[in-house]
Amino acid sequence: MDRRGFLSTLTGSLLAAPLAAEAQEARKVYRVGFLWETPTIFPGAVEAFHRGLRDLGWTEGQNLDVERG
Repeated sequence: MDRRGFLSTLTGSLLAAPLAAEAQEARKVYRVGFLWETPTIFPGAVEAFHRGLRDLGWTEGQNLDVERG
């Protein structure tokens, strides 16, 4: 390869380097299963469960997925 070809390849790669797509950091989403359909003994249990998770910094849809069933 001659000098001009080398310099043009080098210049092209240096100019294209900032345009390369950077991958986003994968965030881990934890899944929690809530298997209590109708809490008759503790009527506010579901709300208390969600409130407790929020107090601990867990946000449903961002870092937590709650499966109800």
